Amino acid sequence: MTRRVAGGGESVPPPVSLTAPAKESPDDGGWSPDQIDSFSQVVLDYYRANRRSFPWRETADPWRILVSEIMLQQTQTLRVLPKYERWFELFPNMQSLADASLVDVYAAWQGLGYNNRAMRLREAARRLCTESPGRVPDDEAALRALPGIGRYTAGAVLAFAWNQPTVILETNIRSALIFHFFPDQPRVTDSALLPLAAAALDAAIARGCPPRDWYYALMDYGVFIKKMEVNPTRRSQAYSKPTAFHGSLRQARGAVLASLRIAGATDLATLARQTDLTAPADYQRLETAVAALVAEGLLRYHGQRLTFAD
Repeated sequence: MTRRVAGGGESVPPPVSLTAPAKESPDDGGWSPDQIDSFSQVVLDYYRANRRSFPWRETADPWRILVSEIMLQQTQTLRVLPKYERWFELFPNMQSLADASLVDVYAAWQGLGYNNRAMRLREAARRLCTESPGRVPDDEAALRALPGIGRYTAGAVLAFAWNQPTVILETNIRSALIFHFFPDQPRVTDSALLPLAAAALDAAIARGCPPRDWYYALMDYGVFIKKMEVNPTRRSQAYSKPTAFHGSLRQARGAVLASLRIAGATDLATLARQTDLTAPADYQRLETAVAALVAEGLLRYHGQRLTFAD
């Protein structure tokens, strides 16, 4: 099997006990094919009984899948769902997004957070419409050359849009692998997980499961594990504890964009009053947020007044 490494209360209980994860082989420090195959069977059995349905799983349109992957970056699925559906009402295809103003794109994105993703997604649409007549690439290097697409997102698009056997890791996949194969290890690196992810993918394909469906199954199973156990992802070296939103730079950025969308071009002092960031420490956060948004290309100054970049 040829692979590429890229790079993350149900009705029926899991088919095996959660207290009996696979053990490391004493001979080579790895895992036997039987253990890998057993794990893939557990995941697929769970998936058949508890498959989740989302609109991006019910389409073969690579553009819609790419949009979903950008939205799902660091954002919970249930927050994405209504935004995804509304997005394609407003921007039904790649060209309509490429032609949209930044303020309209932000308005559609508002509520998902990490708002520069919206600008990068529009830039990706513009580049694809210009350079590859509206076709999403099926090549990792070409995908990673697009704004806002890193190693994981490129791999996910290859797997979900093009059904390629690419090895990917994300939080739910890590949860499933760590729970089953590293039950007692306090810290697990991605370099330890990647060979397991590759072997499990091969085992699933050998069972007749396409890569796309395998990763849907593995993610759903990882979600289930996190509901039943202390989140195993916390033992991943890639895990970082979420920081508080209130009082953060992210909060200031969001307040700035929301205010400008409603009020239009505004000077910094007025913006501070509109966003209730007038205290010295808050005003410093405001200045830092504005400087970053200007540097990223979301905002620009017109004289002393701040506005969306287009």
